[in-house]
Amino acid sequence: MVDITHKINTLREATALAVVKTSSEETINAIRNNTVPKGNVFEMAKAAGLLGVKKTPDLLPDCHPLPIEYTGIQYEIKDLEIHISVEVKTIYKTGVEVEAMHGASIVALTLYDMLKPIDKKVEIGSIKLQQKKGGKSSFKINSEGITASVIVCSDTISKGNGEDKAGEVILSKLKDLNIPGTKSIIADEPSEIKTALENAEGNLVIFTGGTGVSDRDNTPEIICKMLDKNLPGVEEQIRSYGQQRMPFAMLSRSVAGVMNGKLVLAFPGSTKGAAECMDAIFPHVLHAFKVLEGKRHD
Repeated sequence: MVDITHKINTLREATALAVVKTSSEETINAIRNNTVPKGNVFEMAKAAGLLGVKKTPDLLPDCHPLPIEYTGIQYEIKDLEIHISVEVKTIYKTGVEVEAMHGASIVALTLYDMLKPIDKKVEIGSIKLQQKKGGKSSFKINSEGITASVIVCSDTISKGNGEDKAGEVILSKLKDLNIPGTKSIIADEPSEIKTALENAEGNLVIFTGGTGVSDRDNTPEIICKMLDKNLPGVEEQIRSYGQQRMPFAMLSRSVAGVMNGKLVLAFPGSTKGAAECMDAIFPHVLHAFKVLEGKRHD
């Protein structure tokens, strides 16, 4: 089963369509008049479809169990065909397209089973995904024109007594987003942090290190004084995401804000902490550049 623990919850929606083909007007009339011997075709198939959606991970090994927060099943009769629409919604880390298609399949099979005693030529036609929304594919971010400076704040590493891993993780994740970046290493000195931010190249500046609670953790204090605007929602998302994965994340003082048209971020110095910060807010935080250009949120 695919690891989705790094993903964030978003509203996920999917609609699947299925077609059941009858062979005569008599079959359609029996459905309309509720005279099918096995009972109310649409109501029985709807109940089966709801169960089908919920039971998807029980039958398809690679599907993740997830909370189904809405399922809507609609029918439309077109000549001798019954068109089935199954819409599924959840707020979770992965999509519900398979659940919608499985539900549509079960509805179609139930219709087939209930109609076959009166129509020996009934058949199931196409079953397909009509649309899906949610996740990164629905919030596409254009990273063109964005370049980054990654600044590692560490007394130990700046003295050559340790190896930087957090900065390298950040650069790697930026590369996956097609964002070129450079890296520099400084000590946890307020003057060096201030100078590094003032001289940082590119329009995305990411600090890693110095966000804890020790006497040498100065990064948030220096950066916050220099920002034009804070982005508290971004900071909340970083801490919320981290807290769901590691209880000590509540002690992090990560910072996000804007300065002179640049997006400025400050992450923890641990490799895992920096990686989780990237997963928590990227690529969606890059939407800030669109807003800075004066474009609409939508």
